[in-house]
This record gives sequence, C-alpha cells and structure tokens, in this order.
Amino acid sequence: MTDTTTFNLLTILGPTASGKTRLAVGLAGEFGGEIISADSRQVFRGMDIGTGKDLHEYGAVPHHLIDILDSGAEFSVFDFQRLFFSSFSEITERGRLPVLCGGTGLYLDAILRGYRMVAVPEDPELRLDLENRSTDELVAMLRELKPHLHNTSDLLERSRTVRAIEIARYESEITTRQEPYPDIRPLTIGIRWERSALRARITERLRLRLESGMIDEVRHLHEEGVAWERLDYYGLEYRYVGAFLKGELNRNDLFQKLNSAIHDFAKRQENWFRKMERNGVVINWMDGAGDPLAEARSIILGNQ
Repeated sequence: MTDTTTFNLLTILGPTASGKTRLAVGLAGEFGGEIISADSRQVFRGMDIGTGKDLHEYGAVPHHLIDILDSGAEFSVFDFQRLFFSSFSEITERGRLPVLCGGTGLYLDAILRGYRMVAVPEDPELRLDLENRSTDELVAMLRELKPHLHNTSDLLERSRTVRAIEIARYESEITTRQEPYPDIRPLTIGIRWERSALRARITERLRLRLESGMIDEVRHLHEEGVAWERLDYYGLEYRYVGAFLKGELNRNDLFQKLNSAIHDFAKRQENWFRKMERNGVVINWMDGAGDPLAEARSIILGNQ
C-alpha cells in the first residue's frame, strides 16, 4: 500500500458460502494485507465449524478479531467497532493494508457508513424497573425507543432486550461529544452467485460441516457450560443442532430445516447489501462463478 492509494481499507463482503475468505486471503497475500474479520460469531473460541472459520485458508496471512473471546461471552457491534479501529490503526501503522472481510451486515455497515457509538453504563434503577415487566412489554418498549431497529437479535433474549433498552434510553437522554472518526477510505468488493448456484454451495457446505463434527462441537459447548438459550443466540447452526441434541428434531429434519434456514439467511444478507448500496455504499460486485480474484485485482490496481 502506498501513500497515493485512493483507499486505505479493502472490504470483501458477500453472503454465506460465497467464497469471501478465499478471495480476501488471495488479495491480502498479493497486496500486503491483514484480514480483520467482520463476523459476529468468529470472535468466539471453540466455535469453529458452526461459524465457518476455515482458518486453514489463511496460510501465512495475519488475521484479527477471530478467537478473541470465550464462548458464552457477550459481543456487540459497539465492541466490534472499537476493536476494529484498534486493529485498523495497528495494521496501517505497520504499512500494511487492512482487509475487512465478512458477511455480518450490521458490522460492515458500522464501519463503511461510520456509525457513531458510545460506551453506555449500566443503569441499576432502570434495570430494577424492567425486572418486573413481561418480555412482550420489554419488546414494545424497545420498538418505541427504536422504531427502525437494525439488530433484531436484541429481541431474542430477555437480557439483550433489557440492555438494548438501556442503550436506547441513554442515547436519547445524553448528548455525547464524539471523538473524530478515523480517516477510513474504503474500497468495497462484493462476491455473488446466481441464486441456484449459491443454494447448491450452501447445501454442500452444510453437509460437510455436519460430517466434520459440527454436532460434537455444539455438544461440547453445552457440556462446557454454554446454555441452550445462549446457543440459540449464536445463530442458526447452533440453534438447530441444539434442538437436535435436545431431542426436538431428528437427524433428517435437522439437515432439511437448517439448510432451508441458511438459504433464507443468505437472502437476508443480500437484501442488507442492497440496502447498504441504497444508503451510499459503493460495492464492486465480482462473479463468484468466474475469476473473482482477477476481477478484484483489476479493480484494486485501477484505484491505486
């Protein structure tokens, strides 16, 4: 990366099973990059197969924000943004190129569109008031405070809903002087597939994950103390495998229902990326069935 480069952050995004990691690793290797993961679950240790870490693909390319927390811990978009800024600064100071790679739309949006976030302290008085309210009341309160709620996972678990209300109340009542936002000039590359091809890739990857021990991974996490409810929060793979381990699904239903749910999730990711484009994020799309590495290389060289 040189001082004359028009961008100082390369972002690789796409839906699940699109080949993001392979493309990011290839480009990082060519352009002196280090990868910063934009995945809401790969931060957790012991959650490897279900999150698709694919660490074997990285080779000698350094990576950040993977395996930094114990499973069962909390991790928010605020935490991600704070750690991203730290990694971005460290990589840039070494004269390397930060390569942001992932499919968690909210995390990508937080960087590419510059969400302003502040640390919000706990409010014991508010928490005491919320303690006796029903879950439906809490959800209604949060939706009233944030009519355009981005992170609907805050509605899946009572403790997360309480925390989201706490944050929304704080943001509405406190005017915080913001620190200057880092100088981030992104070049964003997306990888996409024709719908039927992506569905086939998702199905095959799920089959391989199940054969590679994903059920044992989830069983071990629970045996190590991660509650079923917490596993639900960690996403589709952990939710459905957890249901299988509890006897709520048989093996065939596990595969069929989880496969269908992941297909739906990929559609939601694509919808989020389209929304990002409507909000001004420029995404250079590569054809996954072609030669995305060569296409992306050409885009990058044209912006140097």
